[in-house]
Amino acid sequence: MTFQPVVPFGGIAGWAFLNRTRESQQKAFDASPAMVRDTERFAEQIGAIDTAEELVADRRLLAVALGAFGLEDDIDNKFFIRKILEDGTLQPEALANRLSDKRYLAFSKAFGFGDFDVPNTKLSDFPEKIITAYQTRQFEIGIGNQYENLRLAISLGRELGTVLDRNTSENGKWFTIMGTPPLRKVFETALGLPISTASLDIDVQLRTFKEKAARVFGDDTVSQFSDAAAQEKLTRLFLARSEIDSQNFGNSPAANALTLLQSTGGALRI
Repeated sequence: MTFQPVVPFGGIAGWAFLNRTRESQQKAFDASPAMVRDTERFAEQIGAIDTAEELVADRRLLAVALGAFGLEDDIDNKFFIRKILEDGTLQPEALANRLSDKRYLAFSKAFGFGDFDVPNTKLSDFPEKIITAYQTRQFEIGIGNQYENLRLAISLGRELGTVLDRNTSENGKWFTIMGTPPLRKVFETALGLPISTASLDIDVQLRTFKEKAARVFGDDTVSQFSDAAAQEKLTRLFLARSEIDSQNFGNSPAANALTLLQSTGGALRI
């Protein structure tokens, strides 16, 4: 049985509670019997995996591998996952490079089946890295089973950190955000953009995200969110707007929180 995270409420109040208790709850979650069984088996056996074919043939190993990148829903798409892994990431025509969802690129790059003669599964520190990512994401799923928006909020720092670490232009960073579903959801909601924005021409989408970010945060760059205070404002704005959208109330606690966020130092404008 897996320890289930405790989340007594959602929204900004739930966010504050998670910030206080996340470390202790994550430790309890990682120590639960089901999690220990899955991660210990992965640590023991992944080093013997030489090919993508071998990985997709072992459902338990594949579950951890995919779960570490938030791709657990693809567990039955074996041909697709094998293709992602075998193509690697070095060639522009590789499948992972052609998909808008950049989680597949990170997944393929991490395992290295298509990039190197000897895959990364042979590296001594590889199991620990994948297991840590898996534990974190599974904990977040536990949160999401209760409050999906809190799942997105607690994963924001990691997901955004990956984008900020990329050696690419500001436009490139925005394209990555737009192509990463969890990040796109946070930014679309925080910026008040409709889901239909995704149907626009990609260059129009880019301009829309940047113009709205400039109006809301006073800056159209992604790099501004390397600042902890800016990232916290983004998170709280996302949660406030999410609550308002779900409650459909104009005078709810979430609406009041949003008003405060907008007026804080004049930095946030809608």
